[in-house]
Amino acid sequence: MSHDSTAAPEAAARKLSGRRRKEIVAVLLFSGGPIFESSIPLSVFGIDRQDAGVPRYRLLVCGGEEGPLRTTGGLELTAPHGLEAISRAGTVVVPAWRSITSPPPEEALDALRRAHEEGARIVGLCTGAFVLAAAGLLDGRPATTHWMYAPTLAKRYPSVHVDPRELFVDDGDVLTSAGTAAGIDLCLHIVRTDHGNEAAGALARRLVVPPRRTGGQERYLDRSLPEEIGADPLAEVVAWALEHLHEQFDVETLAARAYMSRRTFDRRFRSLTGSAPLQWLITQRVLQAQRLLETSDYSVDEVAGRCGFRSPVALRGHFRRQLGSSPAAYRAAYRARRPQNDRPADLDGPAGPALPGPLHPESPVPPQSRRAAASAIGSGASLSTAAASADNGREPYATSRASVPGQRSGT
Repeated sequence: MSHDSTAAPEAAARKLSGRRRKEIVAVLLFSGGPIFESSIPLSVFGIDRQDAGVPRYRLLVCGGEEGPLRTTGGLELTAPHGLEAISRAGTVVVPAWRSITSPPPEEALDALRRAHEEGARIVGLCTGAFVLAAAGLLDGRPATTHWMYAPTLAKRYPSVHVDPRELFVDDGDVLTSAGTAAGIDLCLHIVRTDHGNEAAGALARRLVVPPRRTGGQERYLDRSLPEEIGADPLAEVVAWALEHLHEQFDVETLAARAYMSRRTFDRRFRSLTGSAPLQWLITQRVLQAQRLLETSDYSVDEVAGRCGFRSPVALRGHFRRQLGSSPAAYRAAYRARRPQNDRPADLDGPAGPALPGPLHPESPVPPQSRRAAASAIGSGASLSTAAASADNGREPYATSRASVPGQRSGT
């Protein structure tokens, strides 16, 4: 089951200054932004639904740069307000940014920084997180974005604690969401935080969406390998790790194979992948457990041993945190979805081409390129910058702030 967070204490204590009002929401639009993501906060905060029991917000649509603003399909928009109107807003929302490779306008970044300094709540939907990160508002904080762009966000802004598993993260006065539908989830969460469950439920009914979605982005994660690592010496270490997941080894072992100190290895691994090596290793062991649960009749205890977990308890804990289910329940649900004739006939035969990686941990990785051998590393790992022990129950990231993610899978 998933849950929403309470705001960080220091963020919750902040007061709006100047002309800012809590009920005013400013949506910051840029040229090149996708119209669907941009329309989500406009629909949630810009339509009067008081007849349905939804308290009214005052919406200010602001252009983050000179117009007209061109959007999806060649449409041109004219924002009724400029950056100066942000000074009245208690909440500022940045929908998806037009390109993760281009820097946002400095004037818009200054306006966001000033709004945050004056107590406004800052929200980034999908790749809008890149704008918040460019403004320095995510430094030292947990955040999420679309799983496809999470490695880039983590690599470009190493001080941000990026976790691609989350649908959204509420860190009190700064909030971020994953892809398109998760933007709706986060906007509903904001209404719930401001006005309670009843108001959020009424709005969800009007939008014909679930008031709360369980789970996270895990089911959508692409396991492809970042291009940068393909020719790097670390690819050999990654390939070795994937071949030996059935053995018990730790990050110190991987660092020794790379002829690096643990500190240097951690830094090098993160710079290439955006992921902490220990969390990547845990994720790969869980992925291997998924494959064995899907393709074999091994008991959960046997699966734990064949995936390198020190105990079945460790497997169950990490499995539930990453997938929101126990191993036994996952296997039962998987088999219920698959026709009988699609199930493997024996334990040693392949389960079909759709399953990535080696079927059994004892079987060797095919002698392909290092990049192919290490293809599971990509954004399938949690991109948090703090490691969690493979056998304890700590969260996959920890920050110096009293912050918790707003929507977590497996809790």
